[in-house]
Amino acid sequence: MTSKTEARLAELGITLPDAAAPAANYVPFVKTGNQLFISGQLPMDSGAIAVTGKLGEGLKVEDGQKAAKLCAINLLAQAKAATGDLDKVVRLVKIVGFVNSTGDFTDQPKVINGASDFLVEAMGDSGRHARSAVSAASLPFGAAVEIEAIFEIAD
Repeated sequence: MTSKTEARLAELGITLPDAAAPAANYVPFVKTGNQLFISGQLPMDSGAIAVTGKLGEGLKVEDGQKAAKLCAINLLAQAKAATGDLDKVVRLVKIVGFVNSTGDFTDQPKVINGASDFLVEAMGDSGRHARSAVSAASLPFGAAVEIEAIFEIAD
């Protein structure tokens, strides 16, 4: 059976990838009570980081938005791996987006909108969330964006 969110993703032409394995000594998600914490997800596509580099130095806001959307897709893939069914996701509570950017780049919120806009499109009102969008001097493997999330899940 397909979840409501997965049906919406199909309408958008998106198939969730397999959830990525951790790249170091951590777990991809932690469930505690009715909260699901997803570790930072990179802009992976077909098993490789699709967008690398630094915003403000070669990458444009649109490139960052593409990376952020890929991170969001991977967040949903981890949420499905954690719950077995995206219908168990009650709502997205918060995302924290890290943007690999130069010191004078100030459009981190526009970059992370690539994830926020997609998550609302995919999840409807339950995808509306609190968030932070911050600059990072560098990110793992040269990724342009990394995003972590907190979801509320059904018991």
